[in-house]
Amino acid sequence: MNKEIYAIVQARIGSKRFRGKVLKKIKGEEAILILLNRLSRSKKIKKIIVAIPKSSENKKLKRLLIKNNYSIFEGSQNNVLNRYYECAKKFSAQHILRITGDCPLVDPQLVDKAIKIYNQKKYDYVSNIENRSYPDGMDVEIFSFKVLNKANKLNLSTSDKEHVTNYFLRSDKIKKKNFSQEKDFSNIRITLDTKYDYILIKKIFNHFKNFRFNLSDLMNFYFKNKKTFIELKKMSEQINSTRLTKGQKTWELAKEYIAGGNMLFSKRPDAFLPGKWPSYFRKAKGCEIWDLDNKKYYDMSIMGIGTSILGYSNPQVDTAVKKRLSKGNMSTLNCLEEVNLSKKLIEMHDWADQVRLARSGGEANAIAVRLARAYTNKTKIAFCGYHGWHDWYLAANLRNNKNLNSHLLPSLKTAGVYKNLKGSIFPFNYNDFKTLKNLVNKNKDIGIIKMEVMRSELPKNNFLKKVRKLADDKNIVLIFDECTSGFRECLGGIHKKFGVNPDVLMLGKALGNGYAITAVLGKKKIMNSIKKTFISSTFWTESIGPTAALKTIEIMEKKKSWKYITNLGVYIKKNWIKLAKKHKLKIKVQGISALCTFNFKSKYHQAYRTYITQEMLRKNFLATNMIYVSIAHNKKIIDQYLSHLDRIFSIISKCEKGDDIFKYLETKVSETDFARLN
Repeated sequence: MNKEIYAIVQARIGSKRFRGKVLKKIKGEEAILILLNRLSRSKKIKKIIVAIPKSSENKKLKRLLIKNNYSIFEGSQNNVLNRYYECAKKFSAQHILRITGDCPLVDPQLVDKAIKIYNQKKYDYVSNIENRSYPDGMDVEIFSFKVLNKANKLNLSTSDKEHVTNYFLRSDKIKKKNFSQEKDFSNIRITLDTKYDYILIKKIFNHFKNFRFNLSDLMNFYFKNKKTFIELKKMSEQINSTRLTKGQKTWELAKEYIAGGNMLFSKRPDAFLPGKWPSYFRKAKGCEIWDLDNKKYYDMSIMGIGTSILGYSNPQVDTAVKKRLSKGNMSTLNCLEEVNLSKKLIEMHDWADQVRLARSGGEANAIAVRLARAYTNKTKIAFCGYHGWHDWYLAANLRNNKNLNSHLLPSLKTAGVYKNLKGSIFPFNYNDFKTLKNLVNKNKDIGIIKMEVMRSELPKNNFLKKVRKLADDKNIVLIFDECTSGFRECLGGIHKKFGVNPDVLMLGKALGNGYAITAVLGKKKIMNSIKKTFISSTFWTESIGPTAALKTIEIMEKKKSWKYITNLGVYIKKNWIKLAKKHKLKIKVQGISALCTFNFKSKYHQAYRTYITQEMLRKNFLATNMIYVSIAHNKKIIDQYLSHLDRIFSIISKCEKGDDIFKYLETKVSETDFARLN
């Protein structure tokens, strides 16, 4: 007896991994319409219904289906099981064929085969997915309303409600039948769930003259283009693995809604471990981070990009902030804390007279440059190192697109940067005084020398003192950017260590221990230039940042944090070198001890860095080849980290001797981060 089969196709706009995938066009037609067109050629389906979520988000999909005369049902967004039940109930469907909207290559012949099997005996559930042999994207499931009704009444998990047939697959009370084919093609991926799937599916459809090809035709095409299928599948699976964490899934969603994916370039997951990085945190305390799945990690990496020198969520700093919040954060009047913080910073820097506060390093850089230009009436800048995202800095690449290669990123593009800034900024290398001197002599309107005091290497041949004298001789404003280095080897700034004072100093990152606060300090004659220009911002007047900074400085002074983190950093660097010697690896250790890094002297450096992150993640450590040390770290944690690194170095050593590092990697190689010159 032949049963009346109702095909119910589930579809929606809001896919977390590939938003709007059902509306993506292939040969000028939406993917969902291609699916329905192919499905309609089945000889055994009585009626096709598209079940969509009832939401404003899906209005465009609804209009498209109505325009093309397809029956629709609107139901629950997340409880897809209930959506199927209510749909079947409305249309009096006693036997349901389930097709998902991400299968535009569905084969009507395969559908009819499944229906034929379902009609042969009193099966409750027939599918080809339990023991897979067909390509992923050729999924077919048929079940009775009876079992659908039963499942809908049960108190099933959220996952069961989302995936509809999970209960059918594991229940031993349902009469089931799985059908397969002799040749196993289950390793082939032709579903539409990521941008890479979309690329592949377009290639497939572009190959055939029309939409009427079948599975056999598709397999012939596959064997002629096997490499392409495999490469695109690998990229898709990195995005869309069933083992994706909530953080990884959220990252894919974020890329749909946030320009660039996230707010800070240095925190992008692909710079750490593409497709595998936890990406988002639920909680952070000390040097521990809990991800969205509540998995705990020790942070042996960037510690909030160096912001949390006292460790995450320092109780004393947080208490001070909460106390301030209880009395209000913002008002028409100014906050007392900005006065107290400015006074404190000047007491720490006897060469400076006045302060301006901001909330980010980029803002501090912009303030410093504006004040210096206003003071000198000169616009050109000689610079060394990294100084933010503003036009004045990126303009270096307008003259030569390689000027920032050693300071930021190779061949950085300058789209959106004001073209008239070309020729206004000139790079020089750290410790290369000769080049700097020549730049200043050739360009009389250079009014600013801007640099980090130290990053990767120590000053040589009295470099800093020579720069100071050159600035004095040429009446140039010397700006030290210590947004990163400040408070790490000296209280206030690493320039104190070398006995060289700037005209303007920038402090940030560690200043507020995770709260937004930066400061620009300078000599009165330069800072007074604020009367000649306009520098102002609403949220520079809130009280949280200064409150956090005052308490952070108090704790740093009490605990002598710079000494503690420096000693730990020295310990880490010594052990990196020790491990490298043990495994006969060539590495270069650089940087301030409390902000140290190592690089492999190998063309596979970036692959090795990725492998370190991959393997450390397995051991619940967030780690790369760089560490910002905090007072929340201790030798016990560091020794655990070093023990894991020992094993990882042993594999890297094998690879340096001829083994293939790429066979050990589970993802593509991480993206290159900033190139730090100094």
